[in-house]
Amino acid sequence: MNTLYITGAGVSAASGIPTFRGEDGYWTIGSKNYAPMQMATRAMYQNAPKEFLAWYYHRFATYRNHGPNDVHYWLKDKNLITQNIDGLDGKAGNKNYIAVHGRLDQMTLFHQQGENVETVITPWDEVDEAHLHNSLFEVFNIQNQAPVLNHSFKPFVLLFDEYYTELYKISEAQQRMVNADKIVFMGTSFSVNITQMALEIAREYNIALEVVDPHPAHILHPNVSYKKMTALEYIQSN
Repeated sequence: MNTLYITGAGVSAASGIPTFRGEDGYWTIGSKNYAPMQMATRAMYQNAPKEFLAWYYHRFATYRNHGPNDVHYWLKDKNLITQNIDGLDGKAGNKNYIAVHGRLDQMTLFHQQGENVETVITPWDEVDEAHLHNSLFEVFNIQNQAPVLNHSFKPFVLLFDEYYTELYKISEAQQRMVNADKIVFMGTSFSVNITQMALEIAREYNIALEVVDPHPAHILHPNVSYKKMTALEYIQSN
């Protein structure tokens, strides 16, 4: 059977990486609190890059040295699409997974969406936390307080006001969904576009679904089973 696994933040929580929509996701600029869905935007990067990059660094880059957990190792030889940008699936040994929202260890030229650009390694170890803002501007090649198209760099991460492009292997991800006999969702809240895309394809092609979550969201699909357990409990039972 060709089973496709689609994972979310719940899988990496056991590695000490907080889920994105938790309290830690909020960021204060001046007297205003910004929710993650407001902070993690292309508009925020363009208009307030100092605050955006500091938030991104504290929210994601500080976890860059965390290691995989048992679930990542179990998934290392599986057909996998992950929403997570932490790179833990790669660290666990999966050579062919799709990181459909990007990767923490990489950045791209700041470009118009849809253009074909390469990813390069982000030199996080060059960041000087004692001079965080200036150091981040140097890493991402930002002068005059604003990123410049085709000159500055941008974290390789799909932001809320951006769309899936081939940079994120979206066509391959869709093809994997179409080819699957079963799709297993693990640790995802079904609040992002990739999970909705998978559900629509599953309905169109009558693909069986399995939802692994201690408190699973109800899915409108004729062939779905619910595993009310953590991802770790799931792999231990399989």
